[in-house]
Amino acid sequence: MRIEKCWFCSSTIYPGHGIQFVRNDAKIFRFCRSKCHKNFKMKRNPRKVKWTKAYRRLHGKDMTQDSTFEFERKRNRPERYDRNLTENTLKAIKTIDKVRSRREAKHIETRKKGKKAQLMREAVKELEQSISLVKAPSVLKEDKSYTLPKIKVKVSQAEAKNQPMEE
Repeated sequence: MRIEKCWFCSSTIYPGHGIQFVRNDAKIFRFCRSKCHKNFKMKRNPRKVKWTKAYRRLHGKDMTQDSTFEFERKRNRPERYDRNLTENTLKAIKTIDKVRSRREAKHIETRKKGKKAQLMREAVKELEQSISLVKAPSVLKEDKSYTLPKIKVKVSQAEAKNQPMEE
């Protein structure tokens, strides 16, 4: 059973699924669903479409460089069947899967740290601007440090009369 990758979004295509497009120069393009096929026909760049793997990798949303990806690569060399080798390979696949999931979780946490700090700064700023909504009016009257200073501007009557109002 051969599992292929979609040319546009890089998702897996199982046997009997998807669409295959063969260009005049005999280049084969495989698509997982009609959405990918239509985007390809519209000549869209997968690196600019937000839901593709190429976009996510390019913009640092997914892991790009990791030693666990080496095991996922396609190999076209047939191997002679060996029961011990197959057993060891299956055990290794399980451990590699655990390592990859841990590394992905760590990658997501590091991405969230910057967002969390930004949200905290925005929350503090909003709180400073609208402290009167949070504090009771009686507390604001007692402690003047919570309120913004009032600015008084003196306008003389002579200046106000000399300037006519605009329409």
